[in-house]
Amino acid sequence: MVRDTASNLHIRKRLLWLFCAATFFMLALIVRLGWIQFALAGDLQQKAWEQWNRSIPARSSRGNIYDRKGCLLAGSATVETVVAIPPQIDDPSYTARILAPVLEMDEERILELITQERAAVYVKRKIEEEEAREIRLLNLPGITFTQETKRFYPNETLLSQGLGFVGMDQGWGGLEIFYEEQLKGRDGSIVFPTDNRGREIPGVRRFIPPKEGMDLILTIDETIQFIVERELSKAMVEYAPERVLALAVNPKTGEILAASSKPDFNPNSYNNYDKDYWRLFPVTDTFEPGSTFKLITLSAAIEENLYREEESFFCSGAVTIAGHTVRCWTSDRGGHGAINFLEAVLGSCNPAFMALGERLGAEKLFDYIRAFGFGVRSGLDYPGEGTGLIFRPEDVGPLELATTSFGQGISVTPLQQVMAVSAIANGGNLMQPYLVKEIRDPEGEVTEQRSPKVVRQVISEKTAHRVASIMEKVVKEGSGVNAYMEGYRIAGKTGTAQKVGSGGVYLGGEYILSFIGFAPIDDPEILLYIAVDGAKKGPQWGSQVSAPLFRNIMQDVLSYLEIPPSEIPEEEIREVQVPELKGLSVNEAAALLDTQGLLMKLVGQDGVITDQTPKAGVSVPIQTGIIVYLDDIWNDEEDGQLSMPDLQGMTMKEAGEILGQLGLKMDPVGSGIVTSQDVPAGTQTQQGTVVKVHFSSPLNSSPLN
Repeated sequence: MVRDTASNLHIRKRLLWLFCAATFFMLALIVRLGWIQFALAGDLQQKAWEQWNRSIPARSSRGNIYDRKGCLLAGSATVETVVAIPPQIDDPSYTARILAPVLEMDEERILELITQERAAVYVKRKIEEEEAREIRLLNLPGITFTQETKRFYPNETLLSQGLGFVGMDQGWGGLEIFYEEQLKGRDGSIVFPTDNRGREIPGVRRFIPPKEGMDLILTIDETIQFIVERELSKAMVEYAPERVLALAVNPKTGEILAASSKPDFNPNSYNNYDKDYWRLFPVTDTFEPGSTFKLITLSAAIEENLYREEESFFCSGAVTIAGHTVRCWTSDRGGHGAINFLEAVLGSCNPAFMALGERLGAEKLFDYIRAFGFGVRSGLDYPGEGTGLIFRPEDVGPLELATTSFGQGISVTPLQQVMAVSAIANGGNLMQPYLVKEIRDPEGEVTEQRSPKVVRQVISEKTAHRVASIMEKVVKEGSGVNAYMEGYRIAGKTGTAQKVGSGGVYLGGEYILSFIGFAPIDDPEILLYIAVDGAKKGPQWGSQVSAPLFRNIMQDVLSYLEIPPSEIPEEEIREVQVPELKGLSVNEAAALLDTQGLLMKLVGQDGVITDQTPKAGVSVPIQTGIIVYLDDIWNDEEDGQLSMPDLQGMTMKEAGEILGQLGLKMDPVGSGIVTSQDVPAGTQTQQGTVVKVHFSSPLNSSPLN
């Protein structure tokens, strides 16, 4: 009996321990289940979703870029991309062999892509519509499509260097890369379930839409940009330079209205162009400014009461400083002689500006140079802005002071030069330039808006008005007379800077010909800088090349902006008497015409002028082109034989007059300016030969229409 009782007690204890153990394990399982159901549910569900589903990226559409008036400059179009889903491809070798000729890809490369251990892989991105249609007809298992966007530029080369371009997935240049974060948007995806072998379960696809990028509204005016580029294209033909460039701003706000350099490129096919053509030279590159920089010295001298217009000055043509002879551009004919300081400015006399620099002293002159924004970046919203190079205070001696005072020995960006002269135009304030006016979200709401920003006041309003008045006289009476426009008050300054090669050595016969000016003086709406770099044709003078180019652009821009003349045009047309040019060299003739308002057209490459049209003594309107014939045209050994002149860039009237003068006959084709001729320039030709000459406009379409 006792044994039975003890046995029952032992059994009950064992059952109790078993019950406790079972209860513990049950509680543990409940806790574990709760942990899985609540704490780990999200992660496990995500892992399960990834196992069951596959996704294909759906790229976001980049934001558009518009000009200040809403004209589209850069947009995005929907295109298709070929995607492979490797688990769904039954026969990879067959698939690669069939796709290769359609996609124009290597068969082995396709096979490598479609056999990767990945849920989905790109085969070829952003294909043409015909390719997509042909692939769909093949109905290949595991080959599908996703939609992407492809950047397009409707105006092709217009503002190409400012806009930049887009590679496969991101901006690679210009505003496209500078504003990449705002433009790119956020990608979406195409999601679909699969079975345990990775095969798609049909009919259950889900599209997660991408978020579009922001839109940029620029300060650029498409029409002004077109006018600028049209004239730069003409200059490339007429003067055959290494490059030409232009920058137009609103001097009161700092807004960039147009920016260009030629040669440029088409961002729709950027790989077909030299990479040197991709960058915007007026912003990224530096040049020796030449005489346009004299405006800074003049402003500083007036501000410091060191400039007196009627004060006498004598220019002998050269000055010796620290053992070096520094010449005036008139040194070949003995200098300007006895003049006053106003005449020195109008005639762009180097020794007179050296005298002003000496009066200011190195410390004060360079304080003004830095205050005008030289030597530092302006803060423009564009990648790769240059800084230029000015002397450090400890490196400035008498020679450096003298050469800097007239714009030699230093380097600046055209943008710096433009903003400095804008301070003169707007009453003395240095403005910060900008290219993007507004940033808008996909719904059109403005998320960021730019407004004009004054960096500092550089000179007084009184000084600015006085410098502008002198610049107006430069255009009316001085070296800028070929920029003169009847009825308009224009301020301007020419520049002719000798190019500097490697090692700081000046290149003989190579120049940067520039002009900077603004209009109207009483309320400036536009400031324009023009530079022709390394012209191989025509006279090497800013007054002969850049001033008329400035006038051509400004005439159309002022008309487009509906800015009326400031003055009633004179009833009598300003006329000048044609001087005798025969027997002179090209340089001597250009110097003689510099302030007379006559343009020179060269027939020949070098030598002495043997004839001219119109003849000496004839009265003609200012800005008339004088055609001069050089002695290297004629063959001294054979009578009636001559070297065919280069007619490119000339009008039909000019080309016909030249060929007639030389005893040749013209067979014209088309209209506009000469773009080609069937007898190449330099070819030995007999008088009486008929020359077929082709004419066309450098740009065939215009947003003005």
